[in-house]
Amino acid sequence: MRVRWGEALVALRFREFRLLWAGQFVSMLGTQMQTVALSWLVYDLTGSPAQLGGVALVRAIPTMVLSLFGGTLADQMDRRRLLLLTQSTAAFLLGVLALVVSLGMTSLPLLYLLAFTSAAAMSFDAPARQALIPLLVPRERLANALALNVLAWDVAAIAGPALGGLVIAHVSVAAAFWVDAASYLAVVAALLAMRRDLPVPKLERRGWTAFMDGLRFVRHRPLLWQLMLLDFFAVLLASSTGLLPVFARDVLRVGPDGLGLLFAAPSAGAIVGAGLFALLPTPRWPGQVVAWVVVGYGAALAVFGISRLFVLSFLLLALAGALDAVAMALRHTVRQLATPDAYRGRVGAIAAVFAAGGPRLGQFQAGVLAGAVGPAGAMVIGGVGCVLVAVASRWWAPELWRFCGEELFEAAGAEHRKPRAKPSPSE
Repeated sequence: MRVRWGEALVALRFREFRLLWAGQFVSMLGTQMQTVALSWLVYDLTGSPAQLGGVALVRAIPTMVLSLFGGTLADQMDRRRLLLLTQSTAAFLLGVLALVVSLGMTSLPLLYLLAFTSAAAMSFDAPARQALIPLLVPRERLANALALNVLAWDVAAIAGPALGGLVIAHVSVAAAFWVDAASYLAVVAALLAMRRDLPVPKLERRGWTAFMDGLRFVRHRPLLWQLMLLDFFAVLLASSTGLLPVFARDVLRVGPDGLGLLFAAPSAGAIVGAGLFALLPTPRWPGQVVAWVVVGYGAALAVFGISRLFVLSFLLLALAGALDAVAMALRHTVRQLATPDAYRGRVGAIAAVFAAGGPRLGQFQAGVLAGAVGPAGAMVIGGVGCVLVAVASRWWAPELWRFCGEELFEAAGAEHRKPRAKPSPSE
């Protein structure tokens, strides 16, 4: 497979995508800073690890409940206008949070409320953003654009928390919230700077009917739900982060400093994985590659479970992060190629529900299993289970293994363009 050094950043040649990518990167940095600041503030107020879990819960609920409605809306209106609305709303909510903290009026219920409302706004934002990207680059550059998005996210996942810690230590917690509020304006500025007229979805069905139509579309496209299920089961069975505190203290005995490095390892590996994916041409059979990458991901975490050497454990987590980044970029590519534009918002929203639920349920099951068989046993069992599910997908997910992007995309587009038959009198 030939490396394309000259095309690693080729999607950034397109002005509208370049604007959105840069704005998103700034916003991601701010979001990561805000995550650190909110966790620090909640723990400082309560001294309770359980309350930190409560923050994750109040963010997960609107994401899982409202994303489907957000996807339906993204398929019914101008996606750029919807993003302007959601980003402006998020900036306002974070500005309110920053003001409250600056005035010393902080309370736990208020923090939970603002975390919930900002997550609700983002539930409408993510499907629109995912559906907008294919309109900004040619189809042959879509895989590169999505790989660059993953790369930006992973860089922000490393740099954002570090910057957040510096701001909290040397300025204040409130300053981190102010920076996050301002970072949303970078996306707003990028959207306003776009000169290109983008097509607006035109649906025959709207409201609840459009919502159900999106569910039916996924149900009748085995490739899509097989891809989502593979992703869901992979992270449900093999969580790479849920047990890291236990491994740092009781297994590897490296303390808080080592824990920080273990948490950073998957993101560091993901940067390498996403960068390599951007350099290589899109594989001819991307569905099969997704399955084998998931096999490697599960195997790396299973071996991590039996490792007692810190350096080896760090490298295995980095490998898992690199494979996860490749799988993520490929999943996004396959999903976008297999989905007509009129359905991209709703399909992306359904995928977001699986993506949001899998890791959280995975961390829960890892904790329960660790209580029964120990952290090492839980990681090994989860990794082996992930490998078996991915290998077995050859039989339970045949469409995924047969997928060749061009043919399925053209078939889906032709079906979407086909005029609907008029109902018979009996209907």
